[in-house]
Amino acid sequence: MLLSSDDAKAISEKIIAGSSADACVVKIDGGEDNSLRFARGGATTNITTSKARLRISSHIGGRVGAVTTTRLDDDALNAARARSEEIARMLPVDPDYVAPLGPQTYDASARYDEDASGFRLDALAAQAARVIAEGVRQGVDTFGCATGARRYSALATSNGLFAFERWSEIDLSATARNKTDTWSGWAGAHEFISARLDADSIARRACAKAAHDAEPVDLEPGDYTVILEPAAVAELAFWVMSAMDARAADEGRSFYARAGGGTKIGEKLFDEKLTIRVDPADPLAPEGGVGWEGVPHRARAFIDKGVVSALYRSRAWAQKTNAEAIPFAANFVVEGGDASLDDMIRSVKRGVLVTRFWYENMVDRKSLLLTGLTRDGNFLIENGRVSAPVRNMRFNQRLGELFGNIVALGKTERTWRAAGGGGAAAAPPMLAEKFHFSSKSSGV
Repeated sequence: MLLSSDDAKAISEKIIAGSSADACVVKIDGGEDNSLRFARGGATTNITTSKARLRISSHIGGRVGAVTTTRLDDDALNAARARSEEIARMLPVDPDYVAPLGPQTYDASARYDEDASGFRLDALAAQAARVIAEGVRQGVDTFGCATGARRYSALATSNGLFAFERWSEIDLSATARNKTDTWSGWAGAHEFISARLDADSIARRACAKAAHDAEPVDLEPGDYTVILEPAAVAELAFWVMSAMDARAADEGRSFYARAGGGTKIGEKLFDEKLTIRVDPADPLAPEGGVGWEGVPHRARAFIDKGVVSALYRSRAWAQKTNAEAIPFAANFVVEGGDASLDDMIRSVKRGVLVTRFWYENMVDRKSLLLTGLTRDGNFLIENGRVSAPVRNMRFNQRLGELFGNIVALGKTERTWRAAGGGGAAAAPPMLAEKFHFSSKSSGV
């Protein structure tokens, strides 16, 4: 269900007007989603959903009770508000309590496409058809998923804040496998504006990676020179970013914790080639203007030429530490360099080209030790040329070491990212040394 700003504001004001709590917060989110899955030449499933969800948080004496409902009629909303107040009165006082925000100003974020036609099922079917046709042309089987969505989020408080954002998303993920089912390739993209999604390019890249008849080779575990394509770099950068919580660092539970107390803000922890930034106005991967709890997102570098320059900080922790509240960012940009992918390949005597990663888990947050698997397209590089497909491998890699020894970066591009439930990321291809593959994983 797509609500307008006026609709969301009217609903919020009605709830707040009837509240008997010290303070009241209303959050509404919803939208319309379409998805289409395809395999071996045809569609397999398609889904269309429309939804709205409303959460009422009642603040009473330093306690917060919350109730979520998917019904927006007056009876349901009145019952939810009364129940949230009842819950608040039963809870102990929250030692981290902070009162709701008042009015804020937000930077504009260009994440909404006014033209809804590109997100409908017929448009998604056309995207899938391009992938299928390219698979026929290159003699490989194709599989994938296309999704289109238009969404909104509203936040209102009894202290005078009202924020409303809407965004659109289109996503295409394409996997191809050769006819003997011994090798696969992948490509994908995620955009906010439907016209920017290049299905033909995605299809060509996925199918070209899969169109190998040579028997894939198994590599022995160990340290390798790697070239990580943008999707792989974005995936690993997500884990670097998600660990940047100020409270965890202040409490000594983080890679960003300083020995003896405090954080490593201002310290150079990575290679000077690494800069990761967040910006609602960024043309490649803009963040939204409204962050968690209504705290505005502002343009900032979290890592600036290898130096940690900011950490996420909740309002509660900001209040305790007398510091700025900084919301977690789902969207980010890894700044690139001027090396081409071909130049990187030519410079490698022996290494591995990695298309993407999946199934990652953090093993040790204090050292940023991450484990995971490669997927859909590794290739052996020998004497400056791609020589053979390589079966998948498990990795165990300390991300501080990986991003601390960058050899070269290519041009930053918008990419597909699955970690953390998706999001907008832009990243470059990266050449790095001593990436640790810990074991074989014979799947392709």
